[in-house]
Amino acid sequence: MGFERSRRVFLAGAAALAAVLAAPASAMDPRYTDADGDLTADPPADAKDWLDPDVLIFAYTPVEDPAVYAKVWDGFLKHLEEKTGKRVQFFPVQSNAAQIEAMRAGRLHVAGFNTGSNPLAVNCAGFVPFAMMASADGSYGYEMEIITYPGSGIETVEDIKGKKLAFTAPTSNSGYKAPSAMLKAEYGLEAEKDFEPVFSGKHDNSIIGVANKDYPAAAIANSVLQRMIARDVVQPEQVVSLYTSQTFPTTGYGLVYNLKPELAESIKDAFFSFPWEGSALAAEFEKSGEAQFIPIDYKTHWAVVREVDAAMGGSYDCR
Repeated sequence: MGFERSRRVFLAGAAALAAVLAAPASAMDPRYTDADGDLTADPPADAKDWLDPDVLIFAYTPVEDPAVYAKVWDGFLKHLEEKTGKRVQFFPVQSNAAQIEAMRAGRLHVAGFNTGSNPLAVNCAGFVPFAMMASADGSYGYEMEIITYPGSGIETVEDIKGKKLAFTAPTSNSGYKAPSAMLKAEYGLEAEKDFEPVFSGKHDNSIIGVANKDYPAAAIANSVLQRMIARDVVQPEQVVSLYTSQTFPTTGYGLVYNLKPELAESIKDAFFSFPWEGSALAAEFEKSGEAQFIPIDYKTHWAVVREVDAAMGGSYDCR
């Protein structure tokens, strides 16, 4: 299995996938405006519409057990409190849909949305991503892998035909959208027609399901797999990689569009000034190579994800 941090791009696969991609049109909810064309919601022009909560609510994407990550993020949240002068509360979300709805309803202010749900959060919840994790040298990203277990009878991607394939959730890039586009473009395999899709809900559920032989195969983010192996949740010999994709951006961190500008700036400062060395955040995310937050531009960094959505015929319609 390729767990090293090299940025492998399978050129033949990328070319085949690119053949079906087309840039999607913007579909931002009418409640937001985007005058500067950066594809994210502009802050309100009128100060009376700015949000300045007494308590900031933070949520990390629900890829794994929320209880684990409440402890991982504790030191960062204390740093965020120092920078903003606000009390900060960790909100353990159970699904991407719940996380998006919480921000859309004004109950979530700062968050990390997973790769695939970023466009929906941007267009439907006013999420403005500005950072993601990267390695010490500035490289970033993860790959989608399709995995199986030894002795499953699945030796190649083509062998998935007629069997079950576990996805995570329909909003997930690596857990559903990218593998679906790839399987159709490169192998002519479509869910329901050529294999039975099942949804596990989260990447760790899919990985454990394959390791325990509950699922014959699954599409997952290899960054999650790397962290689970490092924590001895699963062993490397329990899984076999069938396919590794091009590199995608990781979780996007940001805030809701209508926070008071001074507060928004202090939140950004908290991310980029956080001292990683010796932190619980470093201890957890170094398992997949991350060592810092770097600035991002949603329009540029998430272009490949929006293209996958377009290939899937996806919509950012909020209704």
